[in-house]
Amino acid sequence: MGEWIINIVTFLIQAIIVIGLGTLAALLFRRGKSDGDDELTLHTEVLNEQRDKRHRHLDQAGRAPRKRRSRLLRALRPGRRKKAAAKADDLPGSAAPEGKTGEGAGPRVWVLDFHGDLQASATEHFAEEVSAVIRVAGKEDDVVVRLESGGGLVHAYGLAAAELERLTAAGLTTTVCIDKVAASGGYLMACSAGHIKAAPFAVIGSIGVVAQVPNVHRLLKRHDVDVELLTAGKHKRTLTMLGENTEEGRAKFIEDLENTHRLFKDYVAGHRPAVDIEALATGEIWYGSEALKRELVDSVQTSEAYLVERMADARVISVWLEAPRRLSDRLGIALARGAESAVVRGLGALSATRWHRH
Repeated sequence: MGEWIINIVTFLIQAIIVIGLGTLAALLFRRGKSDGDDELTLHTEVLNEQRDKRHRHLDQAGRAPRKRRSRLLRALRPGRRKKAAAKADDLPGSAAPEGKTGEGAGPRVWVLDFHGDLQASATEHFAEEVSAVIRVAGKEDDVVVRLESGGGLVHAYGLAAAELERLTAAGLTTTVCIDKVAASGGYLMACSAGHIKAAPFAVIGSIGVVAQVPNVHRLLKRHDVDVELLTAGKHKRTLTMLGENTEEGRAKFIEDLENTHRLFKDYVAGHRPAVDIEALATGEIWYGSEALKRELVDSVQTSEAYLVERMADARVISVWLEAPRRLSDRLGIALARGAESAVVRGLGALSATRWHRH
């Protein structure tokens, strides 16, 4: 019983400390925001070199004596990789493997990532990354976009698709790799590429449009609350949340949905003419292997497997934009991890009491 009380008190002390530090972090964050936004930084990483370094470390760990093996394996942990990479070249037998990984050694594959939400908020950074790649890419270069999105707002994903299509318009070979999901607006975006790869169980499709509008008119009417909706233009407002909806307004709303769906189907059909668009534009989803049979994708393969293949004959370079982290940002991340750890330990202590009571 005494141990249980100690655990609870420890958890409460940790929680108080976390709350106090959280308040301090919030103040620092507000101060940082008042100083204005920092400029984004463009980062690049040659994935060939990253992979070669890991392979060399693993190879050395497999052949080294036991004590040295532990040290080499520890070097692979996050935060130690750069230091380990610098020492890797000094190890016996750690010469770089043959292959085109040096400067000017043939074609390059530029890798971009797009992780979409409902508002496709990553589009702004993605557009700048696309511009940067277009400016430096050569005729032999390819672009791979690792795409993950369940879709969202029509206009937001329409813009994201247009940004991806700029790569094709610039004469670059583009491949979209879908490891988890590219549905609805995510699939609209994927269609802009020349080739679509999907993992066997990636979710593909959902070529449809959905909208829902809650209406509390009857609740307001029951409490004698009137709502006046004034518009200039017959169809300025079709359905409303507060007022009484009409059949005419409902019909117009559905007409607008159908029109959006038609535009969606036209876009997919225009970029993937082999697809039986009328049969597949039902809002259904398919897994990668099923989508291949319906020609929604061109091949079934994970992004990692494809990039490893490309490393045999090209420099594979990951490109991303990132805002520099302020002290408040780093402190906030540390606090979040600390709070999570404290909560987990507290819940663990509470759960453990079930097994120690007599």
